[in-house]
Amino acid sequence: MSDRKLERMPPLDPEIAAALARGQFGDPFAVLGPHPGPDGRFVRVFAPGAQSVAVMQGEQRERIELARRDAPGLFEGPIGEGAYLLAISWPGGEQITEDPYAFAPVLGDLDLHLIGEGRHQRLADVLGSNLAMVDAVPGVRFAVWAPNASRVSVIGGFNSWDGRRHVMRRRGGSGIWELFIPRLGSGELYKYEIVDRHGQVLPHKADPVARTAERQPGTASVVPRPPSHVWRDDAWMRSRAARHKATSPISIYELHASSWAHASDGTTLDWRGLAARLVPYAKEMGFTHIELLPVAEHPFTGSWGYQPLGLYAPTRRFGDPEDFAIFVDACHQEGIGVIVDWVPAHFPSDAHGLARFDGTALYEHEDPSEGFHKDWNTLIYNFGRREVAGFLIGSALHWLEHFHVDGLRVDAVASMLYRDYSRNPGEWRPNIHGGRENLEAIDFLRHLNEVVVERHPGAIMIAEESTAWPGVTRPTGEGGLGFHYKWNMGWMHDTLHYQARDPIHRRHHHHEMTFGLVYAFAEHFVLPLSHDEVVHGKGSLLGKMPGDRWTKLAGLRAYFSFMWTHPGKKLLFMGGEIAQEREWDHDGEIDWDLLQDPGHAGMQRLIRDLNRIYREHAALHATDSDPNGFRWVVQDDRDNSVFAFVRQKPGSPTVLVVANLTPVPRSGYRLGVPGAGTWREALNSDSAFYGGSGVGNGGGVRAIDAASHGYPASVDLVLPPLATLVFVAET
Repeated sequence: MSDRKLERMPPLDPEIAAALARGQFGDPFAVLGPHPGPDGRFVRVFAPGAQSVAVMQGEQRERIELARRDAPGLFEGPIGEGAYLLAISWPGGEQITEDPYAFAPVLGDLDLHLIGEGRHQRLADVLGSNLAMVDAVPGVRFAVWAPNASRVSVIGGFNSWDGRRHVMRRRGGSGIWELFIPRLGSGELYKYEIVDRHGQVLPHKADPVARTAERQPGTASVVPRPPSHVWRDDAWMRSRAARHKATSPISIYELHASSWAHASDGTTLDWRGLAARLVPYAKEMGFTHIELLPVAEHPFTGSWGYQPLGLYAPTRRFGDPEDFAIFVDACHQEGIGVIVDWVPAHFPSDAHGLARFDGTALYEHEDPSEGFHKDWNTLIYNFGRREVAGFLIGSALHWLEHFHVDGLRVDAVASMLYRDYSRNPGEWRPNIHGGRENLEAIDFLRHLNEVVVERHPGAIMIAEESTAWPGVTRPTGEGGLGFHYKWNMGWMHDTLHYQARDPIHRRHHHHEMTFGLVYAFAEHFVLPLSHDEVVHGKGSLLGKMPGDRWTKLAGLRAYFSFMWTHPGKKLLFMGGEIAQEREWDHDGEIDWDLLQDPGHAGMQRLIRDLNRIYREHAALHATDSDPNGFRWVVQDDRDNSVFAFVRQKPGSPTVLVVANLTPVPRSGYRLGVPGAGTWREALNSDSAFYGGSGVGNGGGVRAIDAASHGYPASVDLVLPPLATLVFVAET
């Protein structure tokens, strides 16, 4: 290239050249890449650390060396019309690639508009990193929302983590930065280097919409592979809506994936290992669903996933995203649904995450009285910001669509609904009406549930909501929040408190077992005995039971049987089904060796039979939300701590449930029943088969025409100690 041609090229402002060298220039397409000049096109390349740069054009790939300019790393020279390649000589070798600053914007205006409105429902397809073919060139398109940044760059091993090399293009006022990097492929580690509005370089940020991340303790995002799993769950997906109705049996096995069971060498099972062992186990036990504690990517293992930063990425602790898809598919092929705990309430303040993502309170609130959880030392999402709400809803849809997840259990809903949640007077701000309700969060939850119903009919949304907020499971069109189910925390607390009491004192707390029926049909409830009840010094469920070992096992058997026959869907945390003796240890595994003991093996058999009876008898599940399907027979026998009720559904056998929650056996206990005839003893939690004493009614009783308890017939029963009996009317 002649000195004359070089001199006729528009000179680069020295201040811009210096800003490029410092990594402070945020508009690279204005000066880099191909541009028109007085003598035709010219190209400018900024490659700090390069020894030389040449342009290759034409069929013969003729090389034209670019001139080095005064600023370190800056090269420029003339080019012809059409496409060209760059040949960059680095100390370690030569790189031949297209110029990333030669490509036009990739994201369309509609995408940008929908993102800004919070209405882009396939957010991971446009933000994050996506393999793309642009102008017949393969590569990766990166896009990230950082509206208050002055410069955003993609960094990774492909550019020596140098934020000056791949500065992104800002798309107008959308706040979106994007860049197509040619010849890059899947598996590359990357982060974003962001310079705030004051010129300060922030800690390197992981991609908020990354589909996968590197294994801990690393925190980089990873360019994903194209989805390759071929789903084989068509039959399940077609039947899913019917399985999730309020009239269907739903029995959920909640578990923490890394501490359910370990491999023979002591290592954690991955998704494929869990598919091989957990799925057949859950099926054998009769559970209809598996619920996973959060499996979105999270930096701190001790949070059990409840402090996630990668809301679009299954954690790499158990394998790749495709492995998670294989696990879900395996569940579906065996008739088991998959529910995932999902955390839209808050996020941790790790420097590589969402906290002050572009140097401002972007995802969170600026005011700590609105944006900080003292309980968890986490930040609260700004639900009133459309882009943030869209980010969260996009995450929910991503799990439902890409991984065929059957439902989301939304964590910590109560903390979202109330502005004064866990705050003292003076530590919170009222809403615009002067109230304590978080109006933005309410609108977000309603919109979330509406979108899920529209986009994924048949999927269920479950609220962990511990207050008396009205209408949690009422449709949004009727003024409710629009969830399908709500955890019944009140029932759980009351009944566990009762069970923990010495039987001699239970007569004084009889209402703790009956009060739940006052509101049992106000919502669609799940009865939860979850992980929260067996951690933080609370001990195990078995450990909560009073008395000696036999009494503890008997009490827990009676309690489980009461729960499985009580109105409401069922949820049991792993280990409960074998009467785990010690508190849950997230670093360990279930004490499977306990099954060598007849008492623990009996508990497992009981849970299996309870699930079977629950599924087989419509009266025990089809009227969970219908008060006409339940009637107390004995509600007030405080002195004997006896409870009896009927579950019924027209056209199905009526079920009688009787619980004696003292260690005293009782004979000649007369109860009214709807009709004369034989009542088969379908389950006795005191059966020797389950480890009990074997007291019972010989397999059934015959009702006589003697009115009692408001019914025309009655039965004379033997009530075993600390036991629940289930009778089914023979037709």
